[in-house]
Amino acid sequence: MELYFDIASPYSYLAVERAERVLGVKPDFEPVLLGAIFQMRGHGSWALTDARDEGIAEIERRAARYGLPLTWPADWPMNSLAAMRAAVWAQEQGAVVPFAHAAYQRHFGAGEDISSPAALADIADSVGLAGHALPEAIQSPAIKERLKALTAAAWEAGVRGIPTLIAGGQVLFGDDQLERAGALSQ
Repeated sequence: MELYFDIASPYSYLAVERAERVLGVKPDFEPVLLGAIFQMRGHGSWALTDARDEGIAEIERRAARYGLPLTWPADWPMNSLAAMRAAVWAQEQGAVVPFAHAAYQRHFGAGEDISSPAALADIADSVGLAGHALPEAIQSPAIKERLKALTAAAWEAGVRGIPTLIAGGQVLFGDDQLERAGALSQ
């Protein structure tokens, strides 16, 4: 089971923080760049439209229902390019799950701006990674290309929004699909 995520997505926050508990298994976390998905599908985020207030209210209701803290970062939605390169770097070191949890807890749980390499390095340190290496790593051609390849592969697999779960051969979009995904994987 794969869970595709982008740290800038509050719906991904809701899915990532609940996934293992709801699914009963730890899914494979797959970092993708949501901005690139927006470009491929030809339209962007509701967060930049007149639907923003309605979307924020819905996410707040869900977070409360799920028992998750939610504090909106002042700069939301952030440009997640550096964060998602950092997630790819963490994935290559076998630590994408703790990195994603820590990033989400700081970004949406505490409302922090985590877009800078320094903030991301601090998150990496908090999960036992060598944060001092992160700023250089996320600028490397290999990490840049890996994020592009992961995003392209996600698109080819049917990912059109974030979060998306692929379970039992089905592509399920949205944090509200976790329960369905859990039933399909059994």
